[in-house]
Amino acid sequence: MKPKVLVARAVFPEVISRLREHFDVETNDIDDVWDKAELTRRLQDKVGVFTTGSERIDRQLLDANPQLKAVCNMAVGYNNFDVPACTTRGVLCTNAPDVLTETTADFAFALMMAAARRIAEGERFLRRGKWTKWSYDMYIGTDVHGATLGILGMGRIGQAIAKRGALGFGMRVIYHNRSRLDPLLEAPLGARYVSKEALLREADHLVIVVPYSPASHHAVGATELSLMKRSATLTNIARGGVVDDAALAAALRERRIAAAALDVFEGEPKVHPDLLNVPNIVLTPHIASATGATRLAMANLAADNLIAALGFGPDAGHPPTPLNPEVLGR
Repeated sequence: MKPKVLVARAVFPEVISRLREHFDVETNDIDDVWDKAELTRRLQDKVGVFTTGSERIDRQLLDANPQLKAVCNMAVGYNNFDVPACTTRGVLCTNAPDVLTETTADFAFALMMAAARRIAEGERFLRRGKWTKWSYDMYIGTDVHGATLGILGMGRIGQAIAKRGALGFGMRVIYHNRSRLDPLLEAPLGARYVSKEALLREADHLVIVVPYSPASHHAVGATELSLMKRSATLTNIARGGVVDDAALAAALRERRIAAAALDVFEGEPKVHPDLLNVPNIVLTPHIASATGATRLAMANLAADNLIAALGFGPDAGHPPTPLNPEVLGR
């Protein structure tokens, strides 16, 4: 009898077929977002679960499902996992990094440029039938080429954004990170490590790529926004909660910064209502990795992790991207 696994959200049929070569798979083809009680119930006889970031794996769920051995995210972020609790119980956690780096960096740049050049505002103006003539000051934005690009969080995606800015647009790149990059990584980008305060004060365009954790909650709030230039833009493709959405809406409404672009939100899919009522913002529904090739690669990596974690396939016992590899030796 094949071991049982759960795929918690709808995903590519070809990925389900791969999993069925090894497992008895329960799917969620109608793509409901299960509450905690329903997820707990559906995991009762499962040894593994394929998750997408919507499903919270915490101590209570683990206690109710002691047979669970692997939880595999189709996302680079994993703040939906209580990793220490999983480690204590010998449950392997995996994520899906690297395969979405370039696509996400593309999208970050697209959002930043849309905010800087007021593209969303201009489109809404046109759609309302308000465009009747050209005028010299209509939707004047700010330049991206030659400007100062500030990156908060300089991991793989941050570095890919820096490369686009420096090499493609001649931008000066500054960044702040928990630790400074190796100079060999900084040099090709001309990237300069600065304090967080200097980053906020100097950046013409601030892009946030820091992972979410309790330590990064509201890393950019009212105090940080007050340090930014009035002409600056802010782009968040990290995680909801890294930016204080209410404080950002106030700063935009009062024109204390020029514009913002957000792909992630606190409490998503809900969006803070104040963000919906300011004009100088671009809003997208967490789609930074949303190309067919990238999403399929993410799903296949999550499947690779689940298959290997549960002892199948050519990498049996050695999943590609473990978050707590110390459990593998138990």
